[in-house]
Amino acid sequence: MSDDTTGGRTPFRQRISFRGWGGVASMAAACALTAAATLLPLSQGAGHAVAGSGGGIASASRAEADECTSPEASLTPSGADGPNISEIKKRGKLIVGVDQNSYRWGYRDPATGAIKGFDIDLARAIAKDIVGRPDAIIFRAIPTNQRIPALNKGTVDIVVRTMTINCARIKQVAFSTAYFQTGQQVLAPKNSTITGYNASLKGKRVCSAEGSTAYDALEKNSFGAVFKDAHDGKPADEDIFTVPNQLDCLVRLQEGLVDAVVTDNALAAGQAAQDPAIELKGGRTFTTEYYGVATKLGKDDLVRRVNRVLEEYREGAWTKAYKEWLADDLPGISGPPAPKYRTG
Repeated sequence: MSDDTTGGRTPFRQRISFRGWGGVASMAAACALTAAATLLPLSQGAGHAVAGSGGGIASASRAEADECTSPEASLTPSGADGPNISEIKKRGKLIVGVDQNSYRWGYRDPATGAIKGFDIDLARAIAKDIVGRPDAIIFRAIPTNQRIPALNKGTVDIVVRTMTINCARIKQVAFSTAYFQTGQQVLAPKNSTITGYNASLKGKRVCSAEGSTAYDALEKNSFGAVFKDAHDGKPADEDIFTVPNQLDCLVRLQEGLVDAVVTDNALAAGQAAQDPAIELKGGRTFTTEYYGVATKLGKDDLVRRVNRVLEEYREGAWTKAYKEWLADDLPGISGPPAPKYRTG
């Protein structure tokens, strides 16, 4: 296994008081913050450029996919070795864009420095299938707003980083079938007057990650919340409300720089587990979204191969990973979403 932590920006300010943080959660978050603060810009150290040409099963027609009524519909599984699979095998390692700042999903173990989490287990399963070993992998830590650029520049083969499949993104990158269902929710202090994604956000300062579906939701309806940064000549690294990584939002919330965070409840649950003074608001998500493994458009053989891995992964490994990483903070999930495939 190899780690290549390229990408990211130094979080806004470093005067962090980890109130209420304890045990493994505290150590993991502190380690993730340290790592995030030392990352290089994605354009630097971007060697290993990637070559190559560019439950039950639900069905979606090609016409539906074209009209984007079902963005989760993906290519049918295949174990065939196309040009992109052959290139990865020749290289001997799968290059994967991941997060190292999201507790439970992709984060650095403070004791070993290794990246762990639900997404990491899935990435290793894909590497094992393609290259033959789960450790035949290079992890590249990338911020939320660099997931699509990293794929299109050839910096990574795939992105396994809590990436929501939606109509806008399937025009930019290709996705596997869905491997997790989630939705947007509000995270705020327990004593806050904010009750959810509603009028209680009026006048409140809200943080979200750049390039995230949370930011898109706020643009559609912010309920009067303040969520956009007005630079007024200030450098971009002084952004408070829109940040490269979700962990930056947690830091701002703890420092009192914002009043709430909007993000996937799957990510927010991990953040709430790190700080008992904050909680998810509203009782349920206000959107329904699905995570998928992303690749560059045109890499159909790689998409099909990942879908074959996911077919097997749903049969047992998914539940094992869920119980290990997510069940404590996101209880009650019976299994992965059923895959949707294009027909015709």
